[in-house]
Parts: sequence; C-alpha cells; structure tokens
Amino acid sequence: MGAHHTPGTPSLRVRPTLTWTDAGEPLPRTASLDEVVAVVGKGRVAVLSGAGLSTESGIPDYRGAAGSLRKHVPMTYGEFVSTPNARRRYWARSHIGWRTIAAAAPNAGHHAVTALHGAGLLSGVITQNVDGLHQAAGTPDVIDLHGNLDRVVCLSCRETTPRAALDERMRAANPDFHAAVPDTVNPDGDVYLSEEETAGFTVVGCVSCGGVLKPDVVFFGENVPAERVRQCNDLVDAAAAVLVLGSSLTVMSGLRFVRRAATLGSPVLIITNGPTRGDAHAAVRVDRPLGPALTELVDRLV
Repeated sequence: MGAHHTPGTPSLRVRPTLTWTDAGEPLPRTASLDEVVAVVGKGRVAVLSGAGLSTESGIPDYRGAAGSLRKHVPMTYGEFVSTPNARRRYWARSHIGWRTIAAAAPNAGHHAVTALHGAGLLSGVITQNVDGLHQAAGTPDVIDLHGNLDRVVCLSCRETTPRAALDERMRAANPDFHAAVPDTVNPDGDVYLSEEETAGFTVVGCVSCGGVLKPDVVFFGENVPAERVRQCNDLVDAAAAVLVLGSSLTVMSGLRFVRRAATLGSPVLIITNGPTRGDAHAAVRVDRPLGPALTELVDRLV
C-alpha cells in the first residue's frame, strides 16, 4: 500500500478474526451508567467506537446476533488485488451497497458523542467504522482507523477522489445494471449478489492514470498505516480513560488500544451489547443499546 512508516511505530495488519475464546472469568455486566458517569465527568476521555454504534442507523454490525459475518466474509486485500474478476465482483456489490451507506444518517448515539465532545469531556474519537457517521453528526477530528468509504484511492498513482464521483462514473458505465438492493448491507458497504448478477459489471479505472481503484479503507489482510496507528497511540497515552462504544474488540487493530490503556493504568469503560474480547481489561462493562445509553449519559453530564 506504500504507507509511510514512522520509526518505532509499526503498521498494523487487520486480520479476519471471526471469533475468539475467552478463557477468563466473565466480567459482570451492568445496566447502570453510574461508574461511567463518574469517570467521563472528569474529562480527557478517548472514545473507541465500533459497528455496534451504527446499527441504529440501519447498518448491521459484524458479530452481533444478526451480524453480517454469520453469512458474509469480507473480501481480503489479497483477493481484491489478485484478479480483475475479484475486483468486478467487489465493485458490483459495493456499487449497490454504497447507496445504503451514503443515505444513512447519524443516530442518537453519534449525536451523543458529539455532545460529549462539545462539552469538553472527550479528548478524541477513534472509530473502527468506515461509514462517516461520526463526522456527519459533527464530531471533529475523528481518526478513521480503517479509513472511510466516502473516498477511493488509486493503487498506482495514490490519488484520492470522492466516492460520489466514482458512483456517477459507475452508473454511466453500467446503465443496464439494475440488481435489486438486498435487505442487508454489510458494515463494509458490501452486499451479496450472485455471480450471474455481477458477471457483466464494468469496472472503471483512475481518471488520472487508468490504475486500479480501491475504497480508501483498510481491507482484512491489509495494514493500517503506521502514522495513523501512532496518532491513536498518542491519543490513548494522553487520555485519562478509554470509552469503548459498540465494539466486540475481536479485531486486534482495536483491541490493542484497550490493552495499551489497561497497561498504562487508564480505566477502560465498555458500553455495548454482548461480550467483548476486551472485557478482561475493563473497569466497567455496561450491556445496553448504545442510543439510549449514550443519551442518558449526555443528560447526566451535559
């Protein structure tokens, strides 16, 4: 990918970890926000958000009860770059799924994060999501750990361009492509279409050099740029606490920051539905839907 590597800060490969086995004692879960209110109220909190925060915007998560990984394994970077047929399949499916992602609106949870930031209680936000909903809700200076679907990058000249412009070019190149939008669009903007439905799709290249275009997101099997990892480490190191919202922390790219905070002695607060891979590092574990929980948190603090 040609990412810039800052000395001492290794890039981080995103591996397609689907499940994990927790050998430790389960952390007691609560519905009370009292401990979260006490810590967040002191300020300097770094947020780490995952797909569970966007489910109330109509975008499913990966690993919940109805998670997309139960029926869909995202395309890996190696698969994407290997053959034109793989890219055609990806872009045909993503061309359909992008419509849902682009039309999604921030929910109460996203707006609550913006309110907490505006009240001076958050030092920054790292999101594992690629949907841009934190930014749409008005949260400033969000670190998109895995990139953002609203941009595409040329793998040859590295130029980045808006996804909306690519969508217009894709539509013009495929005037007769009318695959129905499936009921489920995955968190990566992909949908399921049959080989027959994708076979005739025309993929367009970079306007500047004709090279291969890819969403400006980190695929499974690809590295998070080292400079982005450094920014996240700096944010965690300077934070008084880390608040995890809607992430199972299955993928090491997010879990590593929870482990880092715990090693530094900073309290880790987790609000999500179901168990997470980071529960052993948490000071408190709230099991509640994100929208109502974060709305209550704002009501009690702002």
